[in-house]
Amino acid sequence: MILAIDVYYKGDTAKAVGVLFDWKDQTPQQVLTAHLNGIEEYVAGRFYKRKLPCLLKIIEQVDISTLDAILFDGHVFTSETEYGLGGKLYEILNQKIPIIGVAKNSFHANQATVKEVYRGESSKPLYVSAIGIDLDEVTEAIKAMKGAFRMPDILKKLDNYTKS
Repeated sequence: MILAIDVYYKGDTAKAVGVLFDWKDQTPQQVLTAHLNGIEEYVAGRFYKRKLPCLLKIIEQVDISTLDAILFDGHVFTSETEYGLGGKLYEILNQKIPIIGVAKNSFHANQATVKEVYRGESSKPLYVSAIGIDLDEVTEAIKAMKGAFRMPDILKKLDNYTKS
């Protein structure tokens, strides 16, 4: 089972949503929601301080021993040697659960830790990174996810859930 998490911010509040699914699924098996107040402002280079509490609110709702991985919108590394949000999450979870980052935009300093994944007819890639799991295996799984477009159907639905 994979847990994918996304967050939508409005002022100092956030809505975090998680979906549980298997790689072959087109729709989530379960949807989890959390609302948070008092969210820190965005600070360049410290985005994890804003987003990490939101991810953890969703993770608290799941028996993590049942998870094969946690997937989020973002990067695992900010450089070849420094953790981004995904790496920090991996540390907080005591390196027990693999973390997968699927980002829509590249990050200038982490090209060595990211693979570009092209899906559908899109000429724009997704930028995939991972820790605790083989990156080649992850990119193949993301390529094979249901959906004809750049963003897999489940991740598109997850994004929509955060905004509704």
